[in-house]
Amino acid sequence: MSRAVPRPRKLLALAAGAAALAAPLALAAPAGAAPAGEVGTYTVTPLKFTVEAGGRRCAVDADLYRPAGVDAEHPAPAVLATNGFGGSKSDGSTDAIGRAFAERGYVGLVYSGLGFGKTGCLISLDDPETDGRAASRLVDFLAGTRAADDGTRVDFVTRDGADDPRVGMVGGSYGGAVQLATASVDPRLDALVPLITWNDLAYSLSPNAADRATPGVFKWQWANGFYLMGEGQPLLVPSLDPSRINALGCLHFTTDACETVRLLNSGRLPGAATAKMLAYARSVSPVSYLDRVTAPTLIVQGQSDTLFNLNEARATYDRLRERGVDTRMIWQSWGHSGGQKPGELDLGNPEGSYVGQRILAWFDRYLRKDAAADTGPAFAWYREGEDGYGTADEVPALSQELYLSGNGKLVDDRAKVARGSRTYTNWLVPTSHSESSLAGVIGLPDPRPYDTPGTHLGWTSAPLTAPVDLVGAPKATLRVVSPATERVQDSGDAADKLVLFAKLYDVAPDGTKTLVNRLVAPVRVPDVTRPFTVELPGIVHRYETGHRLEFVIAASDTAYSGNRGIKPVTVVSAPGSTGTLSLPLVRGRVG
Repeated sequence: MSRAVPRPRKLLALAAGAAALAAPLALAAPAGAAPAGEVGTYTVTPLKFTVEAGGRRCAVDADLYRPAGVDAEHPAPAVLATNGFGGSKSDGSTDAIGRAFAERGYVGLVYSGLGFGKTGCLISLDDPETDGRAASRLVDFLAGTRAADDGTRVDFVTRDGADDPRVGMVGGSYGGAVQLATASVDPRLDALVPLITWNDLAYSLSPNAADRATPGVFKWQWANGFYLMGEGQPLLVPSLDPSRINALGCLHFTTDACETVRLLNSGRLPGAATAKMLAYARSVSPVSYLDRVTAPTLIVQGQSDTLFNLNEARATYDRLRERGVDTRMIWQSWGHSGGQKPGELDLGNPEGSYVGQRILAWFDRYLRKDAAADTGPAFAWYREGEDGYGTADEVPALSQELYLSGNGKLVDDRAKVARGSRTYTNWLVPTSHSESSLAGVIGLPDPRPYDTPGTHLGWTSAPLTAPVDLVGAPKATLRVVSPATERVQDSGDAADKLVLFAKLYDVAPDGTKTLVNRLVAPVRVPDVTRPFTVELPGIVHRYETGHRLEFVIAASDTAYSGNRGIKPVTVVSAPGSTGTLSLPLVRGRVG
């Protein structure tokens, strides 16, 4: 039975207070003109599909959006979408996708992801062999070769072959990664638009900005927020469905996912268990299966995102383009950490925003097969305070190298480096603060970033004589001295290695510091007896005239786990041997 169009928005919240963590997709109720005429009407039909997923048999809860006038004689391409973590087909952002595209003439199939809403099975972190295979069964339905549980079939989706419907996917965060997972097991997908999602969950939840082969630094606030949200699903959406219960580990996650969170929370990183954890996290991440993805992909990532930073999108973008897949990338303002700005993506009026226009054009090109549709430049980024987005044929390269002087200055010539050494010492409690990861989503104030004296080192440039625009991920090369770490770093437990945090501040003329989007680069140093390179999170930021850049390394951060034991760190500088900071500048130079 079809139901009337738009249901009211719903906001899923955990009783513990962690609310709508993973998909802050600011997708308002659709309105405005369709690309090829006036916005149309449509019907919405609730459906159930019983699928095999991860060794379990479970029901998928979905809604079918059918535009008026679409039938076997007048078929239309389809858009498939699912929710972000903790959501369902009924939350505002997911429901908006179905409505927005149905109004613009696309058949929509929007469903609650495995383990969420009224869909059964365990949460498997978008495992391609589980979540991807389940989504592929819905593609079968759009192809007309599979019926819903009530016998409903469709014969009104455009086809490229007998079992090949013309279908794209769009969605954010958890609903973004599932697109790549599905495309890796089902080549019938014709276009993808993943927003604010991950490339490598090992990097996302336990990042090491110096060496991804070495276990990283646990991002405990974000990870445990999601863990609590996942475990709370049977309480938030009461269900006796046995496919949603795991008797061997966590209540609602797969056993491997459960063991990963428990290991990270333990504070220990023993060799065999840690290797297994890293292998699992990567197996459910695009980094492990992108070589099987062939669908044209428009990647949209948020500059304000401490969960999945811009480097994740860059890694996916680079790999797909290396393989010849048509791939474009947009860095918008908002992400999991907020950052919504006027004129940013709004599915209520996609034609009225740059990103919305790009998404519509992407589907026009690959779903409607409009060869004249302009899919835009290879790379674009949001420029706050300026008109429109910046665009380029490629991501800006590192273009200026600065040097860490022994007197705490950041200089532009190696000859200006002063000889000297400086030392900091960590405490057994965090002494630096970048963010409270959940503050924004539960409406609590977050203190300004700070570093406690004696527990960090900083290098500061001279005041800028002209504005400097930075677009991309800075890199630093460092060498530190830490005898206390040397004695224990080969213990067999990676938790004994040195942990530090690199970051880049904007210092105003009055001394006020801004940590851009509260982003830091956690590092678990592979070997303190050797130099190492740190890739900082990508940022888009203008340093105004009179401002200074400050590069900082700190002993700890409140949002992450830290050093085990007291490990003093010394940094030695000399003209012939010093650390460096490389910047991707698109305007100006640091003098």
